Amino acid sequence: MANVTVSPTEFHFVTFDAGEVARLVGEVADLVGLPDDLAIHVAIDETTPLGRTRIASLDPVSIEVEGGAFENAKAPRSLSERSVREVAGRLLLRAKDRMSPAFAEAPADEDLTLAQTVAWDAYAVGRAARAGIAVSKPRRLYHFRNRHGFNDVADAAFERLWAADALTWAELDAWCQETAAAKV
Repeated sequence: MANVTVSPTEFHFVTFDAGEVARLVGEVADLVGLPDDLAIHVAIDETTPLGRTRIASLDPVSIEVEGGAFENAKAPRSLSERSVREVAGRLLLRAKDRMSPAFAEAPADEDLTLAQTVAWDAYAVGRAARAGIAVSKPRRLYHFRNRHGFNDVADAAFERLWAADALTWAELDAWCQETAAAKV
């Protein structure tokens, strides 16, 4: 299992357990096929109920999460195992992509368009689902349609992304361009 560290180690605003978060992220790292000796750090901002997430670095893999991303929507300030697994699956698969030559041409996260980000998320979450992580496909489809259009071309692109196992950045970007052309 990957070496996962979590900060802070003790929470004061939410009832999270750093050891539990580390265990869940480690399990997800195994499910998505990351190396056992990989160092992963999870930095949680417990002071905000918002849900932004990002990959802060790849060496070591470091992800930053606002507390709301890991919260149980029905029990605020409480940890949701499902949310931790889904967020970790999406981010760790995107990190794995970034470490692959197939995504060497991908722009930095801050340079991605919203459409590219949402498409990459659909690709990552689809693989997470096949790895055994519980995810919400309808949620991802809705996000995808909001950025790519509510039309047959966008729906077909989403299904191809969701079902794909080994894409390149060029293929993912080409599907974004295809959906953009269909919106005009």
